[in-house]
Amino acid sequence: MPKKKISHEEKVRRYRIRTRILTVIGLTVVAGLIVATFFTEGKVDAETYQPAVYATFVAVLPPLAAIILALITKEVYSSLFFGIIIGALLYSNGNLELGLNTMLYKEDAGLISKLSDTWNVGILVFLILLGIMVALMNEAGGSEAFGHWASKHIKTRVGAQLATVVLGVLIFVDDYFNCLTVGSVMRPITDRHQTSRAKLAYLIDATAAPVCIIAPVSSWAAAVTSSVPEDSGINGFSMFLTTIPYNFYALTTLLMIVYITTRKFDYGRMKVHERNALKGDLFTTTARPYGEPNDDEPKERDMKKGKVGHVIDLVFPIITLIACCVLGMVYTGGFFEGESFIDAFANADASKGLVFGSMVTLLISFAFFMIRGTLSFRRFMECVAKGFRLMVAPVLILALAWTLSGMTNLLGLKEFVANLVGGMASSVQIFLPMIIFLVALFLAFSTGTSWGTFAILIPIVCNVFASPETAHMLAISISACLAGAVCGDHCSPISDTTIMASAGAQSDHVNHVSTQLPYAATAAMVSTVGYLIAGIIGYTAESNLAMISLPITLLLMLGTLITIRKVSEKKDASKA
Repeated sequence: MPKKKISHEEKVRRYRIRTRILTVIGLTVVAGLIVATFFTEGKVDAETYQPAVYATFVAVLPPLAAIILALITKEVYSSLFFGIIIGALLYSNGNLELGLNTMLYKEDAGLISKLSDTWNVGILVFLILLGIMVALMNEAGGSEAFGHWASKHIKTRVGAQLATVVLGVLIFVDDYFNCLTVGSVMRPITDRHQTSRAKLAYLIDATAAPVCIIAPVSSWAAAVTSSVPEDSGINGFSMFLTTIPYNFYALTTLLMIVYITTRKFDYGRMKVHERNALKGDLFTTTARPYGEPNDDEPKERDMKKGKVGHVIDLVFPIITLIACCVLGMVYTGGFFEGESFIDAFANADASKGLVFGSMVTLLISFAFFMIRGTLSFRRFMECVAKGFRLMVAPVLILALAWTLSGMTNLLGLKEFVANLVGGMASSVQIFLPMIIFLVALFLAFSTGTSWGTFAILIPIVCNVFASPETAHMLAISISACLAGAVCGDHCSPISDTTIMASAGAQSDHVNHVSTQLPYAATAAMVSTVGYLIAGIIGYTAESNLAMISLPITLLLMLGTLITIRKVSEKKDASKA
């Protein structure tokens, strides 16, 4: 077929975009080189060396540059890569040889080192296995059959979005599992009801980490429990339970998604995406990172290849996956060696447990589909390659994000934040919950990791509120740490959960980040006020009165959303 002729205006537009992107990237690299040169101290010893910018505010430059580039260029791969380059140059004081070795092989930081880490590889394998499961359920016709069933019971866009929220809340075991499972199940249904992919990605993301962080039986509860110092005398799991009512960000986020869904209300860039979706454009932008069916290929499953799928071909693998992942996690925590279920979950290795669970599920699904005759052996094995291809984009982004996080660790960003919080604790005690929330948000946003933020800040908070008289303030402050970490993780383009929410919804990653940010920022601002109120009440009243800060915060969130809706409607009316 002859190529479509491109107009002169289109050529000029593309040239300007490319020029703008290259200019921004070039300026970013030059800025990194200038800063690195400014701090140069000559030759360095890679074994005993510490960079001149260690534990200073300059350590935030690599992730900040990557985030700004991603939002400007709308391209995440090169943005992460140049953030890594800047981090390596800062670490090496401009020594290019050391910088290159740092990027690739530095222990616990370089790209090769990150891809050699068993925990990281376990997560990648889990992603690929989930991709294979998604491909199997699609090929067997389970997703299509569920879509037909749902079309009879879910009649509206509101119903499709609420069903997504409910499913996201029900799958609370792990955020990675949540993102990909909810996306694969609900994507055909939300597409049918003209919900934008960006909105689907937000609903998935908002019911992933925010739900896991208030679920006692989840990989996140285990991470928080394990972050409590052993010599603190504090029972980690009991402490986690006391933090749930004070996790304002998670609770206000859940309130927000119910409100905007039932009131059919959106704002910011999400409003543009939703309006375009009603016109038939689910993506708004031209980016299609996960591809679309070719015009010469059938978009529906070819029923001649096998039997017509049934809902059980979707439901059975998902239920099996949930059960096996839970068993896999408690197995790694010693449940079958005599530990209690709660202790086993608290001590679980999430990466290993999820791999065990997904691998067993794949084997059970193989037997299930073979016995039912839904798939042939050849088609089953074809799905293995399809599932791997489906996860190439998130795997690449995760690898780069982990490396960028490694660069910030080498530059001492965690130590900088820890020193900042430790210095503030004695002088501003009454404002400490609010400060911890903001610091945790900043750290998680910059590094893209909630769990790393837990590990840094929870021991500090435990030391600040070590006396029995401040036990209730300990719960509030730990909650602030958890909420801030989830909020920063929710906002960050380099967060693995954000990346996998994009993958689950098959939405362009930059679209997901830019549309989600106004919603996350709204919940963050309300939560900041909530922690200020909780801190004041906690220090000036009895401990049981601190609980009134939750209903106050939720009412404040509801009032904020009502105000934004009225202002938005007023603007729309004035434009009409």
